Amino acid sequence: MKLIKLDAIDSTNDFLKSLFSQDELENFTVVTAENQTKGKGQMGAKWQSESGKNLIMSALVKDFLFDNEQVFNLSIIVAMSVIEVLKTFDIPELSIKWPNDIMSYTKKIGGILIENTIKSDGRIVSVVGLGLNVNQTNFDELPNASSLAVISGHDFDKEILPALIIEKIQQNIDLWKNDSEDFSKNYFNNLFRKGIPMPFKNTANQNFMGIIQGVSAIGKLQVLLEDDSISEFDIKEIQMLY
Repeated sequence: MKLIKLDAIDSTNDFLKSLFSQDELENFTVVTAENQTKGKGQMGAKWQSESGKNLIMSALVKDFLFDNEQVFNLSIIVAMSVIEVLKTFDIPELSIKWPNDIMSYTKKIGGILIENTIKSDGRIVSVVGLGLNVNQTNFDELPNASSLAVISGHDFDKEILPALIIEKIQQNIDLWKNDSEDFSKNYFNNLFRKGIPMPFKNTANQNFMGIIQGVSAIGKLQVLLEDDSISEFDIKEIQMLY
């Protein structure tokens, strides 16, 4: 694993994409930063992080995705890899809030943003961004957020996390090729608030009740509605109210 450590950057994802456009980087090259001034979440949402306290990283993944219909496969692998690593540190009640938020109990402790680029030869190159709240303890402006330190009651060595996460992603990519169905089942089994009646809000600002039934092959959330129909929702088409 090639590791590039930065003090401050606008976005580790943007930095890594720029590097790759100029030069052929080795697979699983990782960029980390102590501070990120323009961190991004899903659909342009901002990711806020206290400088020096948390894990901010982006990793290059290539030679795995070969079709636009497969891009959610990498989301499954990355989310499950992060969950598996955090379990080794005894972080309790871990789950994935669709599509890519990492939760402990009902608090968000991490977020994943994967950006895919189709090269001229048809290859799909992915930049996997991960923000993980590690040692930050002040979340006054983020009431739904928490960190490993708050949940566990002690600080963590965040420097060891990138290698552990990348190693797990590499292992899971190899395993996926032999048993992708198992990963999809595990992803569903780890979904936040699956299988229970939950209030949601749609893009028309209408509230409704539904039950999470699963996630489609292309990453849409499948929700059982009150009329017993199942609807599929893309990112930002639905908001969970919890």
